[in-house]
Amino acid sequence: MNITELICLGECETTEFKTSLAEWRDVVETICAFSNRNGGSIFIGVGDDCDIIGVDCGKNTIEKLANQIKQNTDPVIYPSVRIEEVERKTIIVVDVKEFEQKPVLAFGRAFMRVGKSNQKIGYDEIRRLTLLASKVYWDGRICENADLADIDEGKVKWFLNRAKSERRLELDSETPVKEALNKFNLLKEGMPTNAAILLFGKATQRFFAQSEIRCARFKGLKPLEFIDMKVFGRDIIAQRDDALEFVKEHIRLHAQISGTERVERWEYPIEAIREAITNAICHRDYEIASNTQIRIFDDRVEVWGCGQLPEPLIPGDLRGEHKSILRNPLVAECLFLIKFIEQWGTGTNRMIERCLDHGMPEPLFDEVAGDFVVTFRKYCFTDEVLNELNERQQNAIEYLLEHKKITNREYREINPDISERTALNDLNELVHKNMVAAKGEKKHRYYILR
Repeated sequence: MNITELICLGECETTEFKTSLAEWRDVVETICAFSNRNGGSIFIGVGDDCDIIGVDCGKNTIEKLANQIKQNTDPVIYPSVRIEEVERKTIIVVDVKEFEQKPVLAFGRAFMRVGKSNQKIGYDEIRRLTLLASKVYWDGRICENADLADIDEGKVKWFLNRAKSERRLELDSETPVKEALNKFNLLKEGMPTNAAILLFGKATQRFFAQSEIRCARFKGLKPLEFIDMKVFGRDIIAQRDDALEFVKEHIRLHAQISGTERVERWEYPIEAIREAITNAICHRDYEIASNTQIRIFDDRVEVWGCGQLPEPLIPGDLRGEHKSILRNPLVAECLFLIKFIEQWGTGTNRMIERCLDHGMPEPLFDEVAGDFVVTFRKYCFTDEVLNELNERQQNAIEYLLEHKKITNREYREINPDISERTALNDLNELVHKNMVAAKGEKKHRYYILR
């Protein structure tokens, strides 16, 4: 494509027009923004409506512009600056490549190209760019024995369409696969990265057998006997939907009448579970030879990731404001573009809000046997509370989880050799602890979980 054709396409994420050299400060900011994203070209002497205005170029014009760029960018950027003749008028073309050591600053501030504008970026994004530049993450390494033939073109097209719809990504769905992957830093030395295969691989498990989600519905409260179990492979985007559908198959959908309308409501807040699954897929340690797991019990749903939280995060941090420490930044960037992730560092807070809005206890965040686990509970009591109960009361809680209600007589049947008075005292204590509620009068009294 020649310069005239390129100018006729107008401004975009990789093209900027400036009418004159009087806008040199804006030129420097745009160089910074292009350096922090995917590169681009600046045409000086061109109006916003693509009209060729031209500029006066003296003997030292290019040298002066180059010095202004050098003096006001950190690290120093050396773009290609050249003079071109278009429609018998002189314009200056500045070609900028993406800079490897990010972030690049202009006048002491960092900018990034978003659509047709340069956006000033804050601390969190600067930190993310610095991490990307200073560390070789696992998802950014070349996937051994993979090449472009292992990338599913249809999946890339779907991704581009979704990103355009959700985040206004200015990249057509017909963009060649290689060009698209390059834009998202998913190629290295022309070869697919681990992230590219996780996201768009034709046969992801051929390269990473551990990149599966195992889902099970267990009988009762312990992981001993399962009612149903499935293992989901394919790419990690497809796994997210597959795992969520499995959860829906094994939790109840209640129908309620609200006014004159019939409203269906899931037993657990689906959006919170989806968030937990997405986080497990996005932030897991793919170098660990284990799988992400979804465990469904009578009283709870557990989402097991692979690996501990990245340092210095601890589970307690996730209940308040906290910074996101990215383990797989390339995967996270792509999931952000298709709105699977809204804003890094806020996912756990949204889970808490959705559970409370659903009338359920807050989810538990914990590390168990080296893995990060999110637990969604039907009831508000925790393992710590249960451990404070005597053995008879613990038996009653298990009975209630299965049978939904219990009487004094049933309490004595599951706890032989106790008196009616002892049973009543135990049950009253559970009522006092706000774990169960008493229903009915005298001989017809029974107890249910709160």
